[in-house]
Amino acid sequence: MKKEKFEEALARLEEIVRKLESGNMSLEDSLKAFEEGVRLSRICSERLDEAERRVEILVDGTTGATRPFEEKPDNE
Repeated sequence: MKKEKFEEALARLEEIVRKLESGNMSLEDSLKAFEEGVRLSRICSERLDEAERRVEILVDGTTGATRPFEEKPDNE
């Protein structure tokens, strides 16, 4: 099974949202689209979690220990 890329999943998810928002789909088609959207949302979330773990490792790569990625405060 091919592992979908984040960008591909996000683009398809955006397409589904536009179609659902148009209100021009039947109930059955809307449900199918919603199910696919939930699946794609989970894929995007998984890919973001993977990226976050990689960043944590890179940020503290000298010791091998991980620490959460720290965002700069808005006032900097």
